[in-house]
Amino acid sequence: MKIYLVGGAVRDQLLDLPVSERDWVVVGATSEQMVAQGFRPVDAEFPVFLHPETGDEYALARTEEKTGPGYKGFRVEHGPEITLEQDLLRRDLTINALAKDEAGALVDICSGREDLDKGLLRHITPAFAEDPVRLLRIARFAAKLGRWGFRVAHSTHWLMKQMATSPDLAHLKPERVWREMTRAMEEDQPWRFFEVLHACGALIRMMPEVDQTLGQSSDAHKGGQDPAAVSALKRAVGLTEESTIRIGVFFYYAANESERPDLWLKSLRAERDVIQLLKDLLSVNGNIPATQDCRGLLDLVGGLNPLQQPLRYRCFLLAAEALWPDVLAQHKIALATASQVLATKPPATLYQQGLQGKALGDALWDWRVAELCKRLQAVAGKVDEGGS
Repeated sequence: MKIYLVGGAVRDQLLDLPVSERDWVVVGATSEQMVAQGFRPVDAEFPVFLHPETGDEYALARTEEKTGPGYKGFRVEHGPEITLEQDLLRRDLTINALAKDEAGALVDICSGREDLDKGLLRHITPAFAEDPVRLLRIARFAAKLGRWGFRVAHSTHWLMKQMATSPDLAHLKPERVWREMTRAMEEDQPWRFFEVLHACGALIRMMPEVDQTLGQSSDAHKGGQDPAAVSALKRAVGLTEESTIRIGVFFYYAANESERPDLWLKSLRAERDVIQLLKDLLSVNGNIPATQDCRGLLDLVGGLNPLQQPLRYRCFLLAAEALWPDVLAQHKIALATASQVLATKPPATLYQQGLQGKALGDALWDWRVAELCKRLQAVAGKVDEGGS
């Protein structure tokens, strides 16, 4: 039995990136031997096991043969006779077909180290085209490694264009597409995920509404001005690492063109917090009341319920800043002050007037409007004094 560290852990070590998880390949062993040594089986269909102490995944070396449509239409063969080389050749990209033996020596049969140095995302064999999930994976790697200049190899891009027209693409489940997209949104350059899929023609089949927001010039290597959705996403990346906010910002433009954005988002399997954020953004649509409109400001902030749902309100503010930076710069103090007024306890005298029901509610709201106007006037006065 021989054990090798494989895939992303080796790749990230060579790139001096943090290694978040380690995957191992075991050569020359059977499932029975793994269980006898305390490893726990993960899946009945694949020979993958969890280490009894570290929890790392250990997989028996295997081969895969295409037998049917979709990304599950494969026959898996494993056993002690399968070699490490056979296992590496079934992988998607050369930079993911790297391994290290127990002594730390690099095993590189696909020139993966060379492609790391060149910054190339290149497929290993034409079998790459057999699994449509690999379109999502290579787009995600473009998002992860784009900051270091990684790009899709020409030959791989040509193969991806063929895959984009394949019937297999229809077998991708929305849940899988959304999961890969969400992971890409957590990377350094998440817009690259969409640009790569747009450039090969896959995005228009997966998310045609999003594809339209990228227009004809989304490929960053062609130069020119970024589409509005990409520009906003880049600003969001500078503000937050949270995928929910980044998704809300990028999808805002497509949702704004949809007749039923709620149904569209549900069809994509969007999470509830993403749907709520987009509903909030669409309801405002960049139209934030003037700082003199105290009632309008309180209506807007109160509708977002910052007291009971502070996370919702914070997500809205960050997304709005990415979408409408000039507007938010002008209104940031007013919005913060409105939120403070809503959290302020009204004077006891209001409750001592014997008002009830709607009359009391109106009186409390009038007090809040007056209080906000007073505070904003005080802020404006301080600004004028400072300016003079």
